[in-house]
Amino acid sequence: MNSLNQQYEEKVRPCIDLIDSLRSLGVEKDLALPAIAVIGDQSSGKSSVLEALSGVALPRGSGIVTRCPLELKMKRRKEGEGWYGKISYLDFEEELKDLAGVEKKIREAQNKIAGPGSGISHELISLEIASPDVPDLTLIDLPGITRVAVKGQKGNIENQIKSLIQRFITKQETISLVVVPCNVDIATTEALKMAQEVDPEGERTLGIMTKPDLVDKGTEDSVVQIVHNEVFPLKKGYMIVKCRGQKEIKDKVSLTEALEREEAFFSEHAYFKTLYDEGHATVPKLAEKLTLELVHHIKRSLPRLEEQIEKKLKTTQANLDKCGHGPPPDATDRIGYLIDRVTAFTKDATSLATGEELEFGGRPNIFSILRKEFAAWKDVIEDSGVNFHRNIEKEVNQYERKYRGRELPGFINYKTFEGMVKEQIKQLEGPAY
Repeated sequence: MNSLNQQYEEKVRPCIDLIDSLRSLGVEKDLALPAIAVIGDQSSGKSSVLEALSGVALPRGSGIVTRCPLELKMKRRKEGEGWYGKISYLDFEEELKDLAGVEKKIREAQNKIAGPGSGISHELISLEIASPDVPDLTLIDLPGITRVAVKGQKGNIENQIKSLIQRFITKQETISLVVVPCNVDIATTEALKMAQEVDPEGERTLGIMTKPDLVDKGTEDSVVQIVHNEVFPLKKGYMIVKCRGQKEIKDKVSLTEALEREEAFFSEHAYFKTLYDEGHATVPKLAEKLTLELVHHIKRSLPRLEEQIEKKLKTTQANLDKCGHGPPPDATDRIGYLIDRVTAFTKDATSLATGEELEFGGRPNIFSILRKEFAAWKDVIEDSGVNFHRNIEKEVNQYERKYRGRELPGFINYKTFEGMVKEQIKQLEGPAY
């Protein structure tokens, strides 16, 4: 066992730590990092699965409870080291004292980022959990797919959520963890359809079946067939779990007791015992599979990631070279350096204003750009000339029909005529800019 733990620490943990450290540095803004994104239709049981894996009570309830992407970084500690938590988002970071306050802190974070109510945001919330009872795993929880906007949500909320999900699952470096309740028709599951669109071969998709205790009697065989990959085939296959329901939460059933009940449920079930014996059931087996899948995915993605980093470094270095050397360390030399930079900037600004080529070239000078713009503007003005006279004449005639009193035809009030002309000239402001 000690040998196994040593191999784990030497081979598995470094892979996950490497990607987590790159993500914390903000590298993901420029590079696609390997990740597992958790997606599902609203009320599919996503939060329950994450809660069972992490031991952390995440926001639950009706409607959209996950309103921002939540990066859940779990790190296994040695026995006796205790629990540690930290939440960070935007420019805020806070260490958490205990498990009890995590849900409240996540809701506070969502309200600060997405505002109070039921709106969503693309801003990421990062939650780090370290404990002897969690797997070494990093997951990204995404809002559940909804079809009907409720009070406080925009009418296009479904499109907003789908756009957010696609931003993650489209990347080849992302494994899609699709959560599907056992008591719904898998063919109508929107999350699975979205995963299939970006991963038609199912190579980056893993299915999780939830709520097996709510399956209608007589339909258990169909659930077994799905988990056996016979209905909607996925290369990574399916797992099935039973998490705490609302009643168990209300009865204050602990996560440890819930895991014991889950094992008893599958090991004693007439139909699902097969899945349990094959290693396709229970949260601990899911945690084991996810960790191995993530590490395998990271190792497979590292060559491509290294290539992306080298390419980005070359581009960045080329841009830095254009800027020249930085300021010298000596205070006296810095004055001369500053004068040289100001002189060079002034020269470039003058060259740009007079239409001359700048030293670095590579783009048309100002006169080339202006000739093109003036040619287009000339066409607009010529076309507007005809319309201008016609529109003024039309407006004058309309005014006379409606408002002319004792004055002679064509002798309308000067201010009125001026207003008509200004309105026509105003239409040329856009092309002039």
